[in-house]
Amino acid sequence: MTAVDHVGGTAEQVARALEAARGRTLAVTDLDEPELLAQHSPLMSPFVWDLAHIGQQEDLWLLRGGDGRRQGLVPATVERLYDAFEHPRAVRPSLPLLPPREARAYLGEVRHRVLDALDGARDLFPHAMVLQHEEQHVETMLATHQLRRGLPVLAGTALPAGRPVDRGPVLVPAGPFVLGVDARDEPWSLDNERGAHVVDLPAFRIGRVPVTNGEWRAFVEDGGYAEPRWWSARGWEHRCSAGLERPGSWDEGGARRRFGVVEEVPDDEPVQHVTFFEAEAYAAWAGARLPTEQEWEKACAWDPALGRRRRWPWGDAPWDPTRANLGQTALRPAPVGAYPAGASAYGVEQMVGDVWEWTSSGFEPWPGFAPMLYADYSAPFFGGDYRVLRGGSWATAPASVRPSFRNWDHPVRRQVFTGVRLAWDA
Repeated sequence: MTAVDHVGGTAEQVARALEAARGRTLAVTDLDEPELLAQHSPLMSPFVWDLAHIGQQEDLWLLRGGDGRRQGLVPATVERLYDAFEHPRAVRPSLPLLPPREARAYLGEVRHRVLDALDGARDLFPHAMVLQHEEQHVETMLATHQLRRGLPVLAGTALPAGRPVDRGPVLVPAGPFVLGVDARDEPWSLDNERGAHVVDLPAFRIGRVPVTNGEWRAFVEDGGYAEPRWWSARGWEHRCSAGLERPGSWDEGGARRRFGVVEEVPDDEPVQHVTFFEAEAYAAWAGARLPTEQEWEKACAWDPALGRRRRWPWGDAPWDPTRANLGQTALRPAPVGAYPAGASAYGVEQMVGDVWEWTSSGFEPWPGFAPMLYADYSAPFFGGDYRVLRGGSWATAPASVRPSFRNWDHPVRRQVFTGVRLAWDA
């Protein structure tokens, strides 16, 4: 296992994790220069922008302590090109970006200096934050690869087989639980995951496994995309304007394009590349709803027998590949039933890895929220038109997800590896 356990770690462990993440960054950008410079979708950056942005953030937070007034390793005029707030993705190809060779050299020089200074670091949280930032960009670049047209350039690793699973929902009884975490228990947690506080929820039921491709195909074949009654007003408007008729990457004939390979859509895999609006409509059609993120986290992390949180759904033991599909190498979700050893205390499976799961919740701070050293990581997005996603995907690194981890995106997005888990009132 190359990932550091995110409940802390020595400087040596952090260095290994940083280097493992860099290996994945270089692997997904091992492309010819035209491929690195091209914008493969207006929703995504050119690969070469992500490359230098990773270096720019590492330079800012680990070499300059977050002080943008200090001179970095590139001129300020160049550094501004990699400001994600100033330059939306759609305009990044038109910027005078560093060419691939220079971007890689910049990335390497920053890392060389970071590792030289690591042994003397008194606080490793900035390194954990930068590590997670790079791993998040690897996931973003994998989404770009999925949208890229052309011959395959990536190869996936093997996954365990699925098994028959009871598709009936799991009851989570009413009662209090601890939502969120504190820095004491999860030192690598980010600001929007904190602080831990007690929430008392009514009883609910939740899907034992995520919704599969086969189940989604029944929705398509039943005319779910043509029936407004399953959709919210905003969702139906988007479905019509975007021409949505099936999940992203599916074609009319029942095949999908996955990283340049055209293949039949496997019925037993969790569906991916669906918007929040599609997830909401499917849930209505199925006589269900989407879980709130509070419900999702309780079903994932709470141990009712012990009256405390687990660090992972399965307990406190670190992640390993027998428990969840994480690690950024599989290039696909695992079939349902593949990870019985990863079940939560309630018996809910595959809550971590495989696909990000839409919840019905908007993105808001927990009580006691305080920005971390990167103050703009979460705060600018609270209260906007976002929905929270939970659990990570196969394209997420183990150090970058926890039961408390909160991802968020616009409800129309589906280039991310998004899927669905259903919930019901009890």
